[in-house]
Amino acid sequence: MCQLLGMNCNVPTDICFSFTGFQARGGATDVHSDGWGIAFFEDRGTRLFLDPQPSCSSPIAELVSHYPIRSRNVIAHIRKATQGAIGLENTHPFMREVWGRYWIFAHNGNLIDFQPPLDGSFMPVGLTDSERAFCWLLQSLRQRFGSFLPDTKTLFDAVHELTLAIAEYGEFNFLLSNGCWLFAHASTKLSHIVRQAPFTMAHLKDEDVTVDFADVTSPNDRVAVIATLPLTDNEDWTEMPPGTLWHFEEGLPVNMLATKPGPVKKLGAVCNRSL
Repeated sequence: MCQLLGMNCNVPTDICFSFTGFQARGGATDVHSDGWGIAFFEDRGTRLFLDPQPSCSSPIAELVSHYPIRSRNVIAHIRKATQGAIGLENTHPFMREVWGRYWIFAHNGNLIDFQPPLDGSFMPVGLTDSERAFCWLLQSLRQRFGSFLPDTKTLFDAVHELTLAIAEYGEFNFLLSNGCWLFAHASTKLSHIVRQAPFTMAHLKDEDVTVDFADVTSPNDRVAVIATLPLTDNEDWTEMPPGTLWHFEEGLPVNMLATKPGPVKKLGAVCNRSL
């Protein structure tokens, strides 16, 4: 299976530290060697880097790990192919325009016999179940809301309903963003951490790299990092219960809904703020 990495912040922040550990999992410390990609939102624009080569040996990945691109929302993916050949057209994340903004999507899992009817408004270029799911998701949102972007709470509820339908076909961990927020679905395995003052030191699991965030942040900075597996070995990551859809904004989880039966721990008062 693939692995996911996401970042949502209240101020533009670089992801070099987290990506350094994530990059190693693409063929060095793990088996995800069938391509990789990363997308950075910058205002209404998006930088998208894709490479069908293993991230551990990719010159493009090496560039990204040392290039401090600052963004409030980032989505990255390393691939272990299940559907679709190894190739650029099947490499995540995928990007489409909806309501005048770029949307970015990356998926970890395997959807069996997922062949939804597509009306031509959004069509897959490659042969992955992931891109088909993304196209159907956007098509369904456009059909429901027409030409006008709904408020974030209404949109999150709609994505939740559509996630329920897609998840019936198999494992459907995903990250989705349009640059204003980040939605994350933990179908089976996903964790997150929120870094904010007082900042401390962090050490990567996959590389012998340590950073003292107190030296590179301001007291008001807040960063949420989401990953398939925790990237550091000296911080307390929160495991996101399987079958939950999360909404991150301004570096915090602000809403969560269950996507399958079972007890789910509430987020607390932070979820009650007006969106």
